[in-house]
Amino acid sequence: MKVLVIGGTLFIGRTLVQELVKSGHEVTVLHRKSEHDLGKKVLNLQADRNDAAQIKAALTGKNFEVVFDNVYDWERGTTSAQVEACARAASGDALKRYVFLSSVAAYADGLNHYEGDALAAENHPDVYMRNKAMTERMLFRLHQRHQFPAVTLRPAYIYGPGNPYYREAFFWDRIRDGRQVIVPSDGRRLMQFVFVKDLVQACLQAMDEPAAVGHAFNIATPKPQTQNDLVQALADTAGKKVEIIRIPRERILRAGGHPLGPQLYFGIYFDMPPITMLVTKAQRVLKFKPTDFPTGMKETYKWWKAHNHFPPPNYAFEDSLLSKLAELTARQVHA
Repeated sequence: MKVLVIGGTLFIGRTLVQELVKSGHEVTVLHRKSEHDLGKKVLNLQADRNDAAQIKAALTGKNFEVVFDNVYDWERGTTSAQVEACARAASGDALKRYVFLSSVAAYADGLNHYEGDALAAENHPDVYMRNKAMTERMLFRLHQRHQFPAVTLRPAYIYGPGNPYYREAFFWDRIRDGRQVIVPSDGRRLMQFVFVKDLVQACLQAMDEPAAVGHAFNIATPKPQTQNDLVQALADTAGKKVEIIRIPRERILRAGGHPLGPQLYFGIYFDMPPITMLVTKAQRVLKFKPTDFPTGMKETYKWWKAHNHFPPPNYAFEDSLLSKLAELTARQVHA
């Protein structure tokens, strides 16, 4: 089939493109650069997906059977209107599937979500959550009114080889250096994950499964884990011991810590209010079979050791937190 991958040069998109090419599809990537390093079999379209005029110009005269929309602009945001412009430009008689990569964040908060649960409100203060939720609602309106072949996938935290975000690597740096690892408050916040290769397999199933059209799917390893569990699992993967130090979240934030940095304390965007979901629908309709967490992490760790692309860590902020904690503990002992 003729397939367009919007944003096919990083992490999820790169893995998806490789699998599509391996399966014999004719693949084109659309991104902001004039070339890519994905091989001669992969065609290239240059456009800023947030620019409706550029998207229309790039897609005019092109007919794709499947579109995978994977791009979110973290600096400017990507709104539902910008995705709609792209969806309409890609529409045509040949289009059989438009697979949009949403997020567990579309739910905004809460545990054990089914796909039919309410998504973030249009006035939600978090721009990312708001944009993902509004985009899904827009796509399903297009499906209801015009039979637009939309499918949305809501992955949990994505991990795996090629991860561009300082998440697993954040902890492995510290564990490797024999440092104490800070966990906010009691470390019991729940987190849910999905291996990047499992997400790509879900994409491929959504592309072929007729029953997927017009539906959203939660994509994750079924069992959530706590932040404490995560740190211990990462240490076990590395074959190292880890000392966890718990510091009240409020104290960390008052000192200038922020989930998005620059003063990170628990991996980028990792210390967020818990959102978990059930994946039975994806298992039933998409035949989703998630990799167990230890197995996926072992493969990720092997890749990280060979390809660590992150700059050397700066421990100054964590050192200041640990120093203040030690001073406070000493005062309490002598009080």
